[in-house]
Amino acid sequence: MNDEQLRKSVEKQVKRMQRAEKERPTLLAQSVFMGTLTLLFVLPLILGAYLGNWLDNMAQGYSMRWTMGLLFVGLIVGVINAYIYFREHD
Repeated sequence: MNDEQLRKSVEKQVKRMQRAEKERPTLLAQSVFMGTLTLLFVLPLILGAYLGNWLDNMAQGYSMRWTMGLLFVGLIVGVINAYIYFREHD
């Protein structure tokens, strides 16, 4: 490798590193991303648990069928939401 090729290679790497530094997300952007992801994942879980608990309280006797079932549905919906969000923002 001669000097000219080495110089071009180093310049190319420096430009790549400078571009990566400019495009790095800020702390605020990362916080917004994580907050949105948390809401998309946790909100269906909480809503499923509350709705299931309300339905179980409407039934006679002690029951947790609706709570557990809708909690599981909330988990599935949260995972799907997170997957779609990651796929769109990748």
